[in-house]
Amino acid sequence: MSIVLVVNSGSSSFKYQLLDVETERVLASGLVERIGAPVGASAHTVFAPATGAGPSPGPAPTMLEATYTRELPIPDHTVGFQVMLDAFAENGPSLAENPPVAVGHRVVHGGARFFAPTVITPLVEIDIDELSVLAPLHNPANLAGIVAAKAAFPGVAHVAVFDTAFHQTLPPAAYTYAIDADLAASHRIRRYGFHGTSHKFVSEQAAAFLGRPLAELKQLVFHLGNGASVTAIDGGRSVDTSMGLTPLEGLVMGTRSGDIDPAVLFQLARRAGMSIEDLDDLLNRRSGLQGLAGVSDMRDIVAGVEAGDAAVTLAFDVYVHRLRAYAGAYLAQLGGVDVISFTAGVGENSHHVRAAAVETLGFAGVELDAERNAARGRGIRVVSTDGSRVTVLVVPTNEELEIARQTLEAAGS
Repeated sequence: MSIVLVVNSGSSSFKYQLLDVETERVLASGLVERIGAPVGASAHTVFAPATGAGPSPGPAPTMLEATYTRELPIPDHTVGFQVMLDAFAENGPSLAENPPVAVGHRVVHGGARFFAPTVITPLVEIDIDELSVLAPLHNPANLAGIVAAKAAFPGVAHVAVFDTAFHQTLPPAAYTYAIDADLAASHRIRRYGFHGTSHKFVSEQAAAFLGRPLAELKQLVFHLGNGASVTAIDGGRSVDTSMGLTPLEGLVMGTRSGDIDPAVLFQLARRAGMSIEDLDDLLNRRSGLQGLAGVSDMRDIVAGVEAGDAAVTLAFDVYVHRLRAYAGAYLAQLGGVDVISFTAGVGENSHHVRAAAVETLGFAGVELDAERNAARGRGIRVVSTDGSRVTVLVVPTNEELEIARQTLEAAGS
């Protein structure tokens, strides 16, 4: 009674994962993509415990795996879910023997309406659709996945887990933009924050790893992937976060600018003749590391720095400058910090970024251990010195597991 199917649906693809929440074991995962194209594709991976492995706390045991792929027309999400069901039927694990008791859906924007995982009703679907004005690239795709999944799994609860929900604890001073108040209220203009599922998971994992009550800890969590954000967490509650109305605000990212003077847009519209669509494309797809260095992968950035490439070095310096700026700001908001955690693709794997981000934080009691930081490893690990007043951790995120946990709780299973 603890198996959950987690769905993350985009406009032309969706990812899925079948998990046993009790054992934290992934039974299968997959990707259905190129939906609506002449030829679509699917990949279905089946996991099994390694010989002798049994349920254990923490990361799932080493798995044996096999991946099965197909190419075929997938005109819409409904057909995509049938492709997924066929993959389970043909390659396992059997959904008859491992029936999901609920389906959890990642939904990007919950606005100010949703602050907890929510069982999806027709009214909730209407609300998600209405909130598409705040996330036009994400919520419609999330809703398409919900509709298709409910048709494929009609007999179980479907639960929406919102990226923004964790940040509903932000105080008004943190979420309010200093613009005309009536205009902001009319158009729901405020800071919402994102990556909430990851920030929640990582902060709770950090507390459990350290054996300390979550309610007693002041934490910074850096979620650094192609998209990036940092959250100040006090006693398990988000009190400030770098992303805003959309995931564009805040840190320098792979292709997104992060913070920028709004007047830059006026200047580009007036002097360069750029339209709203041009500016949207510029800031979301042609900025960040990509805009500065021509590459968005941090591995390429680090290689360029080591090769002495001036443009790439500047891109890295700008990226780190923003990390330090937010770290300093949030240290001030929290009045000090007990734990700093790094997670997601860059945060977990780039010791160069971790070292640079905390290099100037010695005044706050942060001492990084260079050898620990450079060592590769799996699972949660300490990368600060034993004498550091602030514990610095690498904490692998697991948003699917967090969504599954919240789904199971909301569904009452």
